[in-house]
Amino acid sequence: MTSPLATLLDEQQTIGSLIGLMQQEQQFLVSADSDGLDQITPQKSALVQQAAALASRRHLALGSVGFAASETGMEAWLLEAGAEARAQWTDLLNHTRAAKELNRVNGMLINKQLTMTQVALNAMRTPAGSSEAGFYGANGQTTAGGPSRRYVVG
Repeated sequence: MTSPLATLLDEQQTIGSLIGLMQQEQQFLVSADSDGLDQITPQKSALVQQAAALASRRHLALGSVGFAASETGMEAWLLEAGAEARAQWTDLLNHTRAAKELNRVNGMLINKQLTMTQVALNAMRTPAGSSEAGFYGANGQTTAGGPSRRYVVG
């Protein structure tokens, strides 16, 4: 079975790669480069899955050496594992915090892009000088949208 220390090194490398991709993602979001985003999204997903698999493997490794297969077990294992393991764990936690912050900022950038897109779409749908929502038809002319105001008498 793999040592929990070995999985820490692998996890740290994976999260480091993820941080690099998230930094690229941030640049693509700032420049509104959808092609760039399309290219890195599958890589990012693969790294997230790999990180989760490594965490599971670390939990199994902890269980195989007599500790709880959880973060609680990790803390207990670190008490016995020594300074090198503690330093690797601290580095992994710091990398994870950095990735979480990048994810938060990138989420804000995505929301900003979505808002700008929605504003542009709404501007195209609403006829100038009208409070009525509409949209452009195939002929390029605006047509009223929303519920019909015709009454059926019967």
